[in-house]
Amino acid sequence: MTVELSVNLNAVAMLRNRRDLPWPSVIGLGRIALAAGAHGLTVHPRPDQRHIRFSDLPEIRALIDEEFPEAEFNIEGYPSKEFLDLVSAARPEQVTLVPDDPSQPTSDHGWDFAAAGGFLEPIVARLRGEGARVSLFADADPAQIPAAAATGCDRIELYTGPYGATHADAAAARAEIDRLGQTADAALGLGLGVNAGHDLTLANLPPLLARIPDLAEVSIGHGLTADALEFGMAETVRRYRRACGQAV
Repeated sequence: MTVELSVNLNAVAMLRNRRDLPWPSVIGLGRIALAAGAHGLTVHPRPDQRHIRFSDLPEIRALIDEEFPEAEFNIEGYPSKEFLDLVSAARPEQVTLVPDDPSQPTSDHGWDFAAAGGFLEPIVARLRGEGARVSLFADADPAQIPAAAATGCDRIELYTGPYGATHADAAAARAEIDRLGQTADAALGLGLGVNAGHDLTLANLPPLLARIPDLAEVSIGHGLTADALEFGMAETVRRYRRACGQAV
């Protein structure tokens, strides 16, 4: 099974927002990523708009519709009314729901599905009714997956931050891969698709994919953007596609 790459543009937008100038261009670099073979683009429009701005969403939608109609738009965020209204207007192919507090610098944990299932179920139904695939951010905990499936979601996205943090500890990395793998096995066994994201890199992707060969998609922003500063966006996308097992 081919693992698809979605390029997260948040870090590009954060760099742009340091100055009141139109560069680096979120749309321009998104275009380069898609032209280099990325399957889609991911954004996380936070309430304070500290990276992706609400005004970016229709421009990204237009880029995909007009130039890359086979690509996917993935919008992630906490399902507040404001967020759900943005999603309804932007019509993404996939919505990834995360349990973030607005003050968090980045997503750092998955849902407690046992506690949040009743809250998530009608939101999942609404989003699916609007034509979106719905993915739910999940910790490496197989015991949580039945409650995730009960919400009616299509996929989970494995939170791989703890795995990314083991970059200097091979034994800890193996332990995290095992936990992620067991969680993926539980999700796949219940008919859910499995995505992954957070602190994934060219170095740590292949071992993860070796354990979870049926992974559907990875969403990568920080590490990919850092590599793009050295190699350029197009070459970096090609390198990550190779790390995903794609023939490039």
